[in-house]
Amino acid sequence: MRTHLFATSIAFSLSLILLGVTASAMTSDQANALAKTVLLHKDASAIAKLSAAAVAGDANAQNSLGSIYYLEAKTPQDLAQARFWYVQAAAQGNADAQDVLGGMYYEGRVLPQNYAVAASWYRKAAEQGNADAEDSLGFMYHRGQGVPRDDTLALFWHRKSADQDDAMAQYNLGVMYANGQGVPKDFDRAAFWYRKAAEQGFPQAQNKLGLMYQTGQGVPQDFATAVLWYRKAAEQGNADAENNLGVMYVKGQGVPQDDTQALFWYRKAAAQGEATAQKNLGSLYVNGQGVQRDYGQALSWYRKAAEQGNADAEVNLGIMYVKGQGVPQDDAQAALWFRKAAAQGVADAQYNLGNMYFNGRGVPQDYAQALSWFRKAAAQGVADAQYNLGNMYVNGLGVPQDDAQAALWFRKAATQGVAKAQYNLGYM
Repeated sequence: MRTHLFATSIAFSLSLILLGVTASAMTSDQANALAKTVLLHKDASAIAKLSAAAVAGDANAQNSLGSIYYLEAKTPQDLAQARFWYVQAAAQGNADAQDVLGGMYYEGRVLPQNYAVAASWYRKAAEQGNADAEDSLGFMYHRGQGVPRDDTLALFWHRKSADQDDAMAQYNLGVMYANGQGVPKDFDRAAFWYRKAAEQGFPQAQNKLGLMYQTGQGVPQDFATAVLWYRKAAEQGNADAENNLGVMYVKGQGVPQDDTQALFWYRKAAAQGEATAQKNLGSLYVNGQGVQRDYGQALSWYRKAAEQGNADAEVNLGIMYVKGQGVPQDDAQAALWFRKAAAQGVADAQYNLGNMYFNGRGVPQDYAQALSWFRKAAAQGVADAQYNLGNMYVNGLGVPQDDAQAALWFRKAATQGVAKAQYNLGYM
């Protein structure tokens, strides 16, 4: 979850200088300023003031002191001190400390992971208007972590945070409108909230807004504007946007077609483990687009994506095993990868697996299994699968002979231009 502690950290030994210092009430800004001075400049007088105020019970000082101990922690004792001061501040109602404790319990940092306790601390901070906590509580309601799953309440808390201009909450609100979670699906509202977050530089929102311009959902379709937002996100290292920008270069949408640029962006996304980019990079290597054809590289990238469950990569990996491209020909391995993709509903994989069973390649010949997989692919409109299904009904392979069913499937294939199906229909 989210914790917003001071980002700058330098190593030095903390010491609490308490003698001769008079504690006085501090505002949050004053306490934060002293903490930054400590972290940046090792200022002994600043740590003395904070420490004295914290010991005297000032909640803002306690929260800032907790931040210093957390950021400068070198031992379990330092983390224990951080926890101690955060708890002290939170118990007095300090919303920032309550938000941090929520994050610690959510992530299992310093404190044992406990979603219910995390939600409790987030709620305390959110009810005081802490935007981070409001968004985090909404996230927990969306996932049903520590609270019953409730997208209506998730939307409520995300909106409260978004209304405070919190970019992550605005992005989350956009996602809920785009997916119809807790609210009717509304691409216009999704684009509205994505734009607010994107204009604050939030890369995930920039990528989503780019996608909406690419597809024309919630905004007029505009490839050039899609590229603009993808690029903003990609230049911040957002892997999804890097992949999407690569796609635009491959297709020449919003930019001149350029396989070399596509390769550049796919590589950046693939190096971050983005599975679709790994699959796309594999395809560039297979086809020799923007790079010299290299089946070994293609196989490597397809495998990386397939091992993450990318169904298209699983199909492509199966094809490479069938053809022996970049790897020794191996029908058993091909069938294995086709089966993985087919189980995810990929029609081409279902058709290929049907062929493997029909011909007994990599699996024992089994007409019933072939029929089953051809039927799944045919139902998704794969013309060759429809033809094969008709052929099996004509010949009674794996199913009782049935000319009416054969004609039905030949007709479906014929309307898609399969010449053999058209011939067989004429013959019947």
